Amino acid sequence: MPLFFHKFPITSQVFHISKHSYALVNLKPIVSGHVLVVPLRRVPRLSDLPESESIDFFQTVQRVQKFISHIYCSDSINLGIQDGLAAGQSVPHVHCHIIPRYLKDGWGDGIYTALEESEGMMKKDFMIRNGWWKDVCQGMNVENDDERRPRTMGAMEKEADWLRKEMNQWMKNTGEWKQEFDIDPNSIVQEEGKQ
Repeated sequence: MPLFFHKFPITSQVFHISKHSYALVNLKPIVSGHVLVVPLRRVPRLSDLPESESIDFFQTVQRVQKFISHIYCSDSINLGIQDGLAAGQSVPHVHCHIIPRYLKDGWGDGIYTALEESEGMMKKDFMIRNGWWKDVCQGMNVENDDERRPRTMGAMEKEADWLRKEMNQWMKNTGEWKQEFDIDPNSIVQEEGKQ
């Protein structure tokens, strides 16, 4: 059974799964490494999650945040949960944005405006480390929303596969690995929440 982010099937974009949550690459990231953590239960608001699922969700956010900071060599991380329509939530399924940040990236608090406007853009398809770092240090400009295009499924699958392998190795190296993380995304059955 496929995994869903609200009504959108996203199984091949998932790179990490815990007992009640998963992490996936973003269709329209603001910067390279901008990923999402989402609870398996499809609920619109954070307060709709029962305690055990909420704890797992935030533990997964913390684990993925540490990994993304490591793999993208970031100085900091923005975490964003837009909880409800008035807060800018564009998909009615709880999710946390994890966005790598750099002292020289030029975004400042403007990252929140970019997040609200349409949850992203990507200057290049798949940049990391050396060439990507130089690009980040030059600052980033948000393109007009009309010019932003979603990435291809192939690009997202490639990134998810790379992140999955790297995250599994990182978790093993740091002692964060647990047997419960060895889950096939195709075997997950998501629970419907309150609608």
